[in-house]
Amino acid sequence: MMNRTILMLALLAGCATTEQVQNLEKKVTDLEAKVTELEKRPVGPAGANKEPIDPAKEEAAAAAYKEIDDLIKAGDNVAAADKVKAFTAAHGTTQVYKRAKKNLDELAVVGQTVSADWATKIEKYYQGEGKVNLTQGTTLVVFWEEWCPHCKREVPKLTETFAKYQGQGLNVVGLTRISKSSTEEKVNAFIAEQKVTYPMAKENGALADEFKVGGIPAAAIVKDGKVIWRGHPGRLDDAQITKMLGG
Repeated sequence: MMNRTILMLALLAGCATTEQVQNLEKKVTDLEAKVTELEKRPVGPAGANKEPIDPAKEEAAAAAYKEIDDLIKAGDNVAAADKVKAFTAAHGTTQVYKRAKKNLDELAVVGQTVSADWATKIEKYYQGEGKVNLTQGTTLVVFWEEWCPHCKREVPKLTETFAKYQGQGLNVVGLTRISKSSTEEKVNAFIAEQKVTYPMAKENGALADEFKVGGIPAAAIVKDGKVIWRGHPGRLDDAQITKMLGG
C-alpha cells in the first residue's frame, strides 16, 4: 500500500503538484477502504466468498458426527450408516461435514446390494480363480495397488486374517486396477514375495466405483451379497470380524 509520507516527500521535492498529491491521497484512501472490506470476507481456495463460520453450528455438528465416528470405530457400520442421512440434512453446510465427507460417502455403501454383474468387472485372476463369490458367504474385499506404501503394509497382514478366520467362513479377495507405475509383473512378484495366500485379481475400476473407493487401501465386507462394513482395512479387529461372521 502506498505510504502518504512518500507522497509528501514527492511534493516537497518538486516531483508532484499539490493537486496531484491530493488526487493520489484520495485514491490511496479509497484503496485502503476496499482492502479493509475484502479482508473481512472469508475467501475459499478458488477465491469465492464463503459464509461466515458459525461456532455453535460447528459444535453441534461435531457432537453429532462423534456419535457416527464412535460407531465406525466400534465396527458397527450399519448403525453408523443409519445416521448419515439425518446428519447430512442437519449439518451439510458445516466445515465438520466437509471434513467428514469421505467417511460419510463410504458409509453410504453400507446396506447396498452388490451388483448382479460384479463378476464381469473382474478382468483376470492372479490366484484363487473360482474361489470368490460376493453373493454367498462373507467376503472381505480389499482394494489396493502395488505402488501404494500403505497397501504394501496392510495387504500382507490380511494373509494372517484369512488363515485365522477362513475356517469360520471368511473369504478374502484383493483387487487391483494395475494403475500408475504398477505392472502385472510387479503384482505377481509382490504376491510371491509377501506369500499372499488369498485370491488376488485385476478389476476394471467399476467395482472400485461401486464401493466408493476414494483412497487406498480400502476394504469392504460383503455378506450374502450385501455390504455390511466399509472402511480402512487397518480398522478391522478380531472382535469386529467375529461379530460380522456370527451376526
